[in-house]
Amino acid sequence: MQQRAVPPVCGVEAATNVLLRWCGWRFLTRVRDDISQCRRRLASSSIVLAVAGTVLAAETLAAQATTVSVPSQPSVGTSPSASARVIRTVGATRLSSPITLDGVVDSTEWAGVSRTGDFIQYFPFDTAPALAPVEFMIAYDDQTLYLGAVMYEYREGGFVSASLRRDYRGSANDGVTLVLDPWRDGTTGVFFGVNPYNVQREGLIVNGGASGDDFDRSWDNVWSSATYRGDGYWSVEMAIPFNALRFNAGDQTWGVNFYRIDSKANERTTWSPIPRQFQVYSLAYLGELQWDAPMTARSGGYTLIPYTAGGATRQFEGGRARQTDANVGLDAKVMVTPSLNLDLTVNPDFSQVEVDEQQTNLDRFELFFPERRQFFLENADLFAGFGFDNARPFFSRRIGIAIDSSTGQNVQNRIIGGARLSGRLSDDWRIGVMSMQAGSDSAIGVAGRNYAVAAVQRQLFARSNLAFIAVNEQNTEGGPLDPRRPNDVSASRMLGVDYNLASADGAWFGKFFHHQQVSGGAASDAYSHGVLLQRNEPLWRAKWEHQIIGDGYDARTGFVPRRGFQRINPELEVSRFPAGSPVNRHVLRVEGNFTWDDPWGLTDRVLSARYAAEFRNTGQFNLTARSRYIQLFAPFRPVRGDGLAFAAGEAFEQPEVEASITTDPRRVLSGTLRVRGGQFFNGSLRQTSGSLNYRWRQYATGALTWNVSQIDLAQGFDDATLWLVGSRVDVTLTTTLFWTTFTQYNSQFDNLNVNSRLQWRFLPASDLFVVYTDNYVPDGLRPKNRALLAKVSWWLNL
Repeated sequence: MQQRAVPPVCGVEAATNVLLRWCGWRFLTRVRDDISQCRRRLASSSIVLAVAGTVLAAETLAAQATTVSVPSQPSVGTSPSASARVIRTVGATRLSSPITLDGVVDSTEWAGVSRTGDFIQYFPFDTAPALAPVEFMIAYDDQTLYLGAVMYEYREGGFVSASLRRDYRGSANDGVTLVLDPWRDGTTGVFFGVNPYNVQREGLIVNGGASGDDFDRSWDNVWSSATYRGDGYWSVEMAIPFNALRFNAGDQTWGVNFYRIDSKANERTTWSPIPRQFQVYSLAYLGELQWDAPMTARSGGYTLIPYTAGGATRQFEGGRARQTDANVGLDAKVMVTPSLNLDLTVNPDFSQVEVDEQQTNLDRFELFFPERRQFFLENADLFAGFGFDNARPFFSRRIGIAIDSSTGQNVQNRIIGGARLSGRLSDDWRIGVMSMQAGSDSAIGVAGRNYAVAAVQRQLFARSNLAFIAVNEQNTEGGPLDPRRPNDVSASRMLGVDYNLASADGAWFGKFFHHQQVSGGAASDAYSHGVLLQRNEPLWRAKWEHQIIGDGYDARTGFVPRRGFQRINPELEVSRFPAGSPVNRHVLRVEGNFTWDDPWGLTDRVLSARYAAEFRNTGQFNLTARSRYIQLFAPFRPVRGDGLAFAAGEAFEQPEVEASITTDPRRVLSGTLRVRGGQFFNGSLRQTSGSLNYRWRQYATGALTWNVSQIDLAQGFDDATLWLVGSRVDVTLTTTLFWTTFTQYNSQFDNLNVNSRLQWRFLPASDLFVVYTDNYVPDGLRPKNRALLAKVSWWLNL
């Protein structure tokens, strides 16, 4: 194993230069002017200027840093940083013949391949060598990348595995994970993981792995693994086809890391050290995988995924007869280049997608549910990474959803087909172009429409990028997009630009964006703008965020639950890591969130202080105090009953306290309990929620979840006790046969739902699904609708 020093990279200097050149002072002036139009906004503009001053100061300090002391060996006594750390390297050895996977890393098949180890703790400390040693080796042949690893045990006892279901996650699982960044851009990567029972997971890492949301396990591909459990150790062999990866032909170096979760030892370790203020899969701290020859394009560039599906449905309400249906369809993947992929779909079917977990909604705005459909997942960050979570110009779950013109309700709208070209053109350029065509349905007044989106991303400096997006939703029959709106347009179009800031060491993170609606008749204030700037240090984290959305901004294919407001959100978090204590980390966070709306002025204010304790046994405790202010700008019924409604202009102070505790998830019986209480409009709210989880070895898990909200309002207004209770039983008899039954009772919508899904993975990435769904009116268990569906899909590499 070789190591080389990292040259000094002033990521902050470079990034802030781009920010100031691209944004100039126009963004800051816009923020200042827009905020000054509303009550109490003059003070907030000084905060914006202070943030700009902080960035300029960081640029000056970075410019003065001309030399960096680089140790000759990885430091165990201090956390690594990008400016003064050693990049660890590992070589890939070419094999003369393929490896037969049996999980035993023997000296015969792996002869001549050097072993690498010396793992460093990530948790509970990031400055100590691993208690449980790991050794791994990397090799390859013409078609496949191989990984062999041996994980030695620090403590005696069985292995921890929550189930045998694919795509595991969490501290209640032993396992090892390989992280690859073939482009070495520190922004996008893939991971492949295995636990001691050969349960696999694979997925995508986006945005440099900066947050928990950047680790997506929904992506699937074809690869193989085998494990062996020995006396005092376990081992794994992986075989990952090169056609499952996207890389640049001719490169000789990839980004790589390898991390292990050892639940018995309560330890997480990494090969390339990562400071614990970042995610364990952060792409800012990868080592290097060095090939002995330039990489070349591989064969097997075509994949067909045909399916056949059929089922029966019945709508009991309205006396509709039972309906049967049968479908066939096809997805295809064409490797245009090793880094650019064309995805095609004809008559797609998503009936097997796992049902969403329902939520109790006491807010005035729409709730967000993530995308789970496989076709939309690869390179999804190219399209979905724009804006903030509450201001997405493109949201793929809008595709295939329409509004029934007679009832105003969301209904399924059949997708006829579509195409998506996505990937890399070069080291610095990524592109994504997608077009999806949905059919018409005269019975519910839905016309055919086309959804088109194009995105391009330009890498800047170490890990930052500049991205542009264009979105178009169009009625292909020439009529209005929404017949309920008078004189509605037939097409909605939007253009946007985002600058995503990520310094080389991950300490600076941010986003600066402006999106503009450009379709016919768009108002002058049809725009969305936002800024996020965050500084991460081992003992503290500071964040500034502001946002402005014009009242005319109408992103039809996006997720924008609220329009016509200005918002600021500063946050400061301080952490302490005591030695010799059962608490691994103390966290204190203070946050303010202020929202203004013309002509109402300040409509929302949330001030909160939170204390959190993260225990060494992986349990957690949280205590939060909030002061919430709400001024309504429209009539509102919190429980959506028939009582009095609060009038527009009414204002309410709502102090509250919330506490939660989570027990050790490695235990057979574990759970979470959360309680919340305080004022709620002109009354009170008492809420309890949580989960109780039971695990029978690795073969079955059961979970009971609940959220009970008791709302007591003044006389004349509706009181309510809202129940959201669910259960989940997950039976995993083998690593290829899974049966899950999910039950949800929601009193807010007077519905009891049962969803049961059987999945048999008879070949890699090829599945048989049988799905049964039932919805009832809880009173008397009167059925609403019922469906039984079956689907078979095959993954065929040609």
